Amino acid sequence: MIVCVCRRISDREIARHARAGLGFDEIQFELGVATQCGQCEGCARDVVAQCSASCPTANIKLATHTLEGSPWNNSQHSPQL
Repeated sequence: MIVCVCRRISDREIARHARAGLGFDEIQFELGVATQCGQCEGCARDVVAQCSASCPTANIKLATHTLEGSPWNNSQHSPQL
């Protein structure tokens, strides 16, 4: 269903962004939903709230490493030729 007629944004598109962990403000910035006439804001917020409540996202933390002693730095472990 089209939620935002001005920007032609569907509930599926909003839900996909919400399931990816974005909040309403971030979705509004990314898609432009509720930035024209504003009539869709309530419905768009409802879609985000429903997806956020029913589809919790996993917290993924990227690994950080330093060059010293890192398994990514193979120069310390390679034999001298």
